[in-house]
Amino acid sequence: MLKPSVLAVAAALVLSACGSVAGPSPQLAGVYDTVVADPRRPADEVARDPFRHPADMLAFARIEPGDKVADIRPGAGYFTRLFAPVVGDTGKVYAFVPNRTAERENPRADALVAAYPNVVRVNGDLNTLSFPEPLDVVWMSQEYHDFHIPAFNTDVALMNRAIFDALKPGGLFVVVDHSGRPGTGHTEVQTLHRIEGASLRAEVEAAGFVFDGETTVLANPADDRTVNVFDEAIRGRTDQFVYRFRKPG
Repeated sequence: MLKPSVLAVAAALVLSACGSVAGPSPQLAGVYDTVVADPRRPADEVARDPFRHPADMLAFARIEPGDKVADIRPGAGYFTRLFAPVVGDTGKVYAFVPNRTAERENPRADALVAAYPNVVRVNGDLNTLSFPEPLDVVWMSQEYHDFHIPAFNTDVALMNRAIFDALKPGGLFVVVDHSGRPGTGHTEVQTLHRIEGASLRAEVEAAGFVFDGETTVLANPADDRTVNVFDEAIRGRTDQFVYRFRKPG
């Protein structure tokens, strides 16, 4: 667990650098490295770090001490376990589990709540998702494409607008997903579990967001994007895009 003094230094640096578009300060980068090395992280999640680049993801999402963060459909909690120690005692991480998958996924979210005092499980409808307080960051990793699958019964436009409303002015919506080929839009979300980045970006921007940047740290040119992401030939190593959107204000 991070020492209060480390969090205090990081918080002070974040405040002093408010509005900067530069990368994290050396001290905050050190906080990220400490969190990645947290012994509470399960060994199977640590083994995925070379492919998921956790410190880079924390920096790109600009997760800071004191932040209020929502992790949409966190699964086993790979990213929740990173966010919680960074935001610290003055922050909060909301593990959002959709009503449709709550029976299966609530136990995993509750395990995160038990492990981290600043994690709270929230259930709700994706079309109207909301939180007890305005958020600094909404995070969605490898889930957006699923919400286009008819069985989820989700209106993605309504979901994006609900996320927009849940954020503070200036808040960030960060989306990671498996890349689809140009022109495929969201036609392969069920067959290949991929979505075209340009299509996703257009949908999110239609909700009022401003595109705020991307990172290619999860790109994999060796993935031709024609096979299902669960195919063992590519599983865990798919070509992925990482987009950051900002709520104006």
